[in-house]
Amino acid sequence: MKMMDEFKEFINRGNVMDMAVGVIVGGAFTAIVTALTTNIINPLIKAIAGGDPGQIGGLVIPGTEIDFGALLGAIVNFLIVAWIVFCLVKAVNKLKDATKKKEEPVEEDEMEPPTCPFCLEEVKEGATRCPHCAGAFDAPAAPKKKEAAE
Repeated sequence: MKMMDEFKEFINRGNVMDMAVGVIVGGAFTAIVTALTTNIINPLIKAIAGGDPGQIGGLVIPGTEIDFGALLGAIVNFLIVAWIVFCLVKAVNKLKDATKKKEEPVEEDEMEPPTCPFCLEEVKEGATRCPHCAGAFDAPAAPKKKEAAE
C-alpha cells in the first residue's frame, strides 16, 4: 500500500502533469514541423540539387535504398523542434524566476537590525524607546533592507 501512496504523490506533483502536456503538445508541434520539412524545405533542397520527383535529388545513391535526403530532412526537422523547445524552456524559466523574485520575502541576511535614529545603537525589533539613550520612536523599530555596498 505504501508504494501506491508514493505513486499517487508522484502523479499528483505538477511536474508529471506538465511533462504529459509537454509530450502531447510536442507531438503535435512535431507534426507541423515535419509537414514544413517535407512540403517546403525538402522541395527547396531538390530544386537546388536537381533530381527525381519524390526524392531529394542528388542525395540518393542510385540503385539503393540509401536516401541522404531523408536523413537531411530529419536533421532539419529535429533542429527546428529542438530550437523551439529551447526557446520555450528559456522563456518559461525566465518567467518562473521573475515570479519567484516577486514572491520571495527578503532574506534575513539582507536585512539590517533596527537602529536608534538618535544614538544609532542597535535596538530590538518592535521597540518604541531606545534602551541606550531613552529616545522615543515615532513608530516601533523595524529592520531595514541593507543598502548595496559600492
